[in-house]
Amino acid sequence: MIQSMTGYGKAITVLSLKKITVEIKTLNSKNLDLNVRIPAYYKEKEIAIRTKLSRKLIRGKIDFSIYIETTGVETKTLINKAVVDNYIDQLREIAVTSSENSLEIAMRLPDALKTVREELDEGEWLVIEKAIDEAIVAVNKFRADEGKVLQQDFVNRVQTIQQLSIEVEGMDDTRIVKVRERLKKAIVELKQTVDENRFEQELVYYLEKLDITEEKVRLNNHLDYFLQELNGEISNGKKLGFIGQEIGREINTTGSKSNYAPMQQVVVQMKDELEKIKEQLLNVL
Repeated sequence: MIQSMTGYGKAITVLSLKKITVEIKTLNSKNLDLNVRIPAYYKEKEIAIRTKLSRKLIRGKIDFSIYIETTGVETKTLINKAVVDNYIDQLREIAVTSSENSLEIAMRLPDALKTVREELDEGEWLVIEKAIDEAIVAVNKFRADEGKVLQQDFVNRVQTIQQLSIEVEGMDDTRIVKVRERLKKAIVELKQTVDENRFEQELVYYLEKLDITEEKVRLNNHLDYFLQELNGEISNGKKLGFIGQEIGREINTTGSKSNYAPMQQVVVQMKDELEKIKEQLLNVL
């Protein structure tokens, strides 16, 4: 079952003093392109986050974010008492000032306040990690749902190409007759006398070069293989892309060999369907 590379997942967890939102957005990309935005407090976990995302989401342009909303009083900035006391003593030495004024001036001076960086609480991180896992599950569900839509579109278009291939096969006998008639008419118009046996030999040789039997067989095999891979257990957009290239090669060769306008028109329709398949394949995981 194929999956789309487009996805979205979100999970929210509430701790005692904060609300944490984990958000993941994914788009198509040839390779894995990770963009991780997290608060500095959780930076030590960035490598672990990247490893998890690359293992679970595999490929695509992935934007990962953690947002924090404070829901309670949480003070991490403290007064640096020793520094403030030293400032006050120095102020009193150079000027007569009240305790209130000295304190007000001292609090504005450098290093009067200090920020305490607490160690990351592992219990808190386990809760956040669970939220990350929930967001990843949501993304993969989104991708799977999008993949079902893509898969049905691929099946419809492949079946259309198969039907057009049958039309091409039905034209083949008429095409050969028309080519024969056209060549004979050209000889007549040249008003040249030719050896009939030699002409037939050259005609057979020419028609063999226009034979599309191998192309029809290979095209049908590639189309069947494409449908088989669509139903595989693992979504592999790159492999489907390679099969699409082989399908295109057989269609193009059929068109170049056809030498018959009605058949070429059908081949153009096949190319159009294949082009739409290729466009959609860019979004398959």
